Amino acid sequence: AQAVPAALLPEDGGDGAVPSPLLRQEEQLELLERLDFVVRNIAELRKEVEELRNSLQQLAVEIVGEVRTHLEETQRVTRRRKFPFSRERSDSTGSSSIYFTASSGNANTDDGESEGGYTTANAESDYDRESERESEDEVSCDTVRTVRRDSLDLVPEDDLLLDSTLEEGLGQLLEQADRLHDGDEQDRREGFQLLLNNKLAYAGQREFLWRLARAHCDMWELTEDAELRRSYAAEGKEELELALQKWDQSAECHQWFAILCGQVSEHESIPKRIQAGYVFKEHIDKAIALKPQDPQLYYLLGRWCYQVAHLGWLEKRTVSALFEAPPTATVQDALQNFLRVEELSPGFSKAGRVYIAKCYRDLGNASAAVLWMNLASELPGNTKEDAESEKELEEMRSV
Repeated sequence: AQAVPAALLPEDGGDGAVPSPLLRQEEQLELLERLDFVVRNIAELRKEVEELRNSLQQLAVEIVGEVRTHLEETQRVTRRRKFPFSRERSDSTGSSSIYFTASSGNANTDDGESEGGYTTANAESDYDRESERESEDEVSCDTVRTVRRDSLDLVPEDDLLLDSTLEEGLGQLLEQADRLHDGDEQDRREGFQLLLNNKLAYAGQREFLWRLARAHCDMWELTEDAELRRSYAAEGKEELELALQKWDQSAECHQWFAILCGQVSEHESIPKRIQAGYVFKEHIDKAIALKPQDPQLYYLLGRWCYQVAHLGWLEKRTVSALFEAPPTATVQDALQNFLRVEELSPGFSKAGRVYIAKCYRDLGNASAAVLWMNLASELPGNTKEDAESEKELEEMRSV
């Protein structure tokens, strides 16, 4: 009823009421705008429903695969437990158990000479060989799982002890890596290769490892190929998973682990992206607790709050269906974090100021939004994210 202009409604409540055949120009425009709004929302809803359908189908496939794998593993373990010894084929008419002889029931007093004795010895040796093979397989698997953290487990201290020469070299390496990280695209690629070349020497050093993970983030941003991006993010995340087992009190390790989780999730299904959001928030909170004066951490938390606050109705329903405690955040929460960034480091980033303008716009404070748009325009665009923010500024100015 709200979408229908008054000119189309009957002039009175009688049975013979006749709609007006004409609309005024402003009423026609109003009708067209409302119809356009309805059409756009229907198209968006259709897109969201299709995405939800695909994600639920993928989730069902994953669940079926996990259940099938679990059942196969359970059956394999059950068979091993039920038949711990390999059985030899025997022509005996007596018991097939290896604990008896293969004769027709007569006891055999010749140690190890009877067919039954042979069968028992053979079965035991097969079992021993099978056990040895399983032990070797387990050792091989353990080796694969632990080979990458061998260097982390040599000593109990926070960092492995280095001789004076290596320690001096590490300091110079870290300084050079930081300088390259702050440079252009070519510098960041060189920084990544530099850290890779020195991984063997410094893989047990906390300051080295989180910088290596940061370099993986750089390569993720600089790469367009989806598979390469996935590979860079996954490798960097794996490096920090091992590092966090040893250095849980490192704010940098938590920070870059959270960022890498977000990068990995961009290539995953909706449920996995939602799960990654929980992990992201958990590690950013830990990093802030360890390093409360770092503006970068509040900027990341502000972005998380802004994204959660702008989840669509369908996305919120999906989250509620998949998780017991859906994430909650408001635009006001995001604004407070972005303002905290400016408080700690005025002009920290162009993107941060654009987000402040967007928050004020969403809250209905147009004058504050314009103010922060102008402040954002004063800052240079140094990163790819800043370039994207400049495009958003242009769109906001046009509105």
